[in-house]
Parts: sequence; structure tokens; C-alpha cells
Amino acid sequence: MIEISFPLKKKYLNFLKKQEITGEPFYNKLEQLKKFYIPICHRIFKKFSKKKQAMIIGLSGGQGSGKSTIAKILSIILNTKYGLKVTTFSIDDFYKTIKSRQKMSNKYSKLFLTRGVPGTHDTKLLLKCINVLKGKKFTKIMIPKFDKSIDNRLPKKKWTVIKEKPNIIIFEGWCVGCKSETQKNLKNPLNYLEKKEDKDLSWRKKVNNEIKKNYSKIFNNFDELIFLKVPSFRYVIKWRLLQEKKLAINSSGNKIMSKNEIKRFVMFYERITKNMMKNSNNFSTVISLDKKHRLKSIRFN
Repeated sequence: MIEISFPLKKKYLNFLKKQEITGEPFYNKLEQLKKFYIPICHRIFKKFSKKKQAMIIGLSGGQGSGKSTIAKILSIILNTKYGLKVTTFSIDDFYKTIKSRQKMSNKYSKLFLTRGVPGTHDTKLLLKCINVLKGKKFTKIMIPKFDKSIDNRLPKKKWTVIKEKPNIIIFEGWCVGCKSETQKNLKNPLNYLEKKEDKDLSWRKKVNNEIKKNYSKIFNNFDELIFLKVPSFRYVIKWRLLQEKKLAINSSGNKIMSKNEIKRFVMFYERITKNMMKNSNNFSTVISLDKKHRLKSIRFN
């Protein structure tokens, strides 16, 4: 039987309470803690106890699936129950600046102006950060910050400074752990965006090549890959709308997307998200979500 200490219970419930202010209510809170979160953390702790060195945990899933919330919950448990030092950051913070994406759009495809897909992240900076965090000789490191409401990276003075070497690094992002596709698969357009705005496949081919060449180097560093599997792709659109409402409440910026803008935006993510859902066995842990956004089942591969 899994025991929950008072400090862990208090921190966990307080965190969920804050999340409920701007989002949906959480159901079966303690049951989910026992059934899903603690078993995942126990698995991580056991691995760490054997390795005795910093571990990177990749956490991925469709937009709006709850990656940031779950990353924070895992961080609370690993720190409170297991006494581990945890650092959490997102692939979103490594988006290239508008200026860099403009250069890409001129060279490859205008679709690279829109952040999101592989190729729109600064993979060199990301790999450098991961190597420092995992390396034996740790030095103070700065993690960039990206503001989605202004669609640009914040100045260095606002970056996150990590002064102490963590035991566990939780790295979350929608495409974390994704795999490249065959050239044959790229030919058939999945949606209106691919059909009308990528007729020559230049965008699809570049994205796929980025996964194969640069992103695989990063994901190969990971010790665990956790995937949040949504019931179907249409829930990505539904939950991304909810995410935008939260962004509107929490941000003072003025670049909040409308419903139609979000529908188009999600088309950029559709191919890779569906490929990840189809090949979820590539992940060491798969958490399936139900249609009401609740954790439904867990599978350790």
C-alpha cells in the first residue's frame, strides 16, 4: 500500500488548487497521486539509485495535454518524498527568435515563421545546456525564456539561472522523443495547411530532416521518456483552446490567438503528434488520458 506523507499531500493539493483557479477542476486527486504519479516517481528514483548520476526525464504529449502541470507534480513528489533536487524546463523556452525564424522562412519555407515544429528550436543551445546539466563537471547555467504572448525570446537578464547541479532534469515538450518518418509518408498531405501551403514538401522535408539529424541527438540523452496519450487528435484542438484562455488570463501581452487561428496553428503539429500517438511503444511510460482530460491508465514499456 502506498503511503502519502502529510508534507507531500499538502504540497500536492495546494499546487492543484492553484491550477484550478485558471483551469478545469481535478478529480480523484489522491487516487491519481497513488495510481499514477508516485509509481512513476518510484521508478525514476530506483533508476537514479542505481546510476547515481543526473538523469533526464522527457515528458511529451499533444498540446494542452497537461505536460507542464504533470512535470510540476512529478517535481514535487521527487523532491518531497525522495529528497531529490529537481530542475524542470520546457522545449518551448528554446524556440528561436523571430529574427532566426525569418531567416529560415526565407531559406526553406514561409511556414517556419510559425514556432512549434522541429527546426524552430535552438538545438545547439539546448544540447549545450543538457550536456552541462548531465556532465560531471557542473557549472552555473542559464536556461532561456520564451514569451508566447510576444512570440519571442526574453532578454538574458530574465533567463532562469541554475546554480546547483540537479539529480533529476524533467524536460517537457510536445515533440520530445519524436521520430522521423519515411520520405514516402511525407508525400500525402494530412490537412489543409500541408495541401495548400506546402505543395512542394519543402517544409515537411526540412522538419523531418531536423528530427533525424539534430533532435535525435538530444533525445538520445534521455533516461526515461513519458508520453501523455490523448484520446484522439481532435482533443488537442479542444484542449489547446483551453490553454489559450489560461494564457489570456496570465499574460499582459496582446498576441492571444482566436479560435480559427488556433485551428490553423494546430495543423502545424498534427503530423508529428499523430505519428507519436501511433508509435507510443517507443516511450518507456505511456499515460492515456480520457475525453474529460483525466488520467485513465498507465503502461510501463
